[in-house]
Amino acid sequence: MKHIMVATDFSERSDRALRRATLLAKQFGARLSLVHVVDDDRPQRMLEKERDLASQLLDETGASVRGHDGVTCDTRVVLGASFAGILKAVEDGGPDLLVIGPHRRQELRDIFAGTTAERTIRSASCPVLMANAPPAGAYRRILLTTDFSEEARRAVDAFVALGMGHGSEISLLHLFDVMAFRLAMAGSMTESSRITYLENVRDEARKELVSFAQAAALRSVKQIARESRSSTALDILAEAKETSADLIVVGTRGRSGLGKFLLGSVAEEVLRSADRDVLAVPPRKNATATQ
Repeated sequence: MKHIMVATDFSERSDRALRRATLLAKQFGARLSLVHVVDDDRPQRMLEKERDLASQLLDETGASVRGHDGVTCDTRVVLGASFAGILKAVEDGGPDLLVIGPHRRQELRDIFAGTTAERTIRSASCPVLMANAPPAGAYRRILLTTDFSEEARRAVDAFVALGMGHGSEISLLHLFDVMAFRLAMAGSMTESSRITYLENVRDEARKELVSFAQAAALRSVKQIARESRSSTALDILAEAKETSADLIVVGTRGRSGLGKFLLGSVAEEVLRSADRDVLAVPPRKNATATQ
């Protein structure tokens, strides 16, 4: 990882993103780019005043990062709508990772209906890290999620390429669903038959998980295959809490059913509810166009 971009609105939430990005930059010897978007849908005088003020604040922040943290840092003010400005900066700058801050919980329903965070994560050309937790150091425990889809594999590959798991304890989680079977067969199978069936499903899931981990070149990872107990997102968050993971990795598009990591369902709910950092890998551009 050589280039990290941070989108900031100068809020306390953005400060959290900046601190996480700075820690990563120091860890990997990467350079930082600080970006602020000024809404250009306003009178020219107001626009110029806000742009000048933003430039000053960014310059001061960049100087602090360079002087106090010893990290190479550049700054840029972009004019436009929030998500469009961020995406333009990403397109022009070509970072390996974009870091954004968490959002006010009461605003998340509107945000994920189609505004800044959702559009940025869906459309960015690089992985997006939402820094939810106060940064305290390098990630120690990381939870990867998979439904064995192409996009889940892509998310894991992107995570491996970034190198963010170096020195961390990594768990790979797959959730399998047998609820429909339970409902359909509850009255027509003996208890021993149901137990046997569940064991067979679990064994098959474990075999697929082993194959997935090997294909993704994941070594020395804890493999977890278990039955879903509620919703997929809630199960992911529960597993993250149980394993004390400080980073969750999700893809934002996958196959239908339980493992559907399509932004708008599982990934959205994880991003909406997580109290720890989430790395979201956007879908391929040609995949986005078909939705």
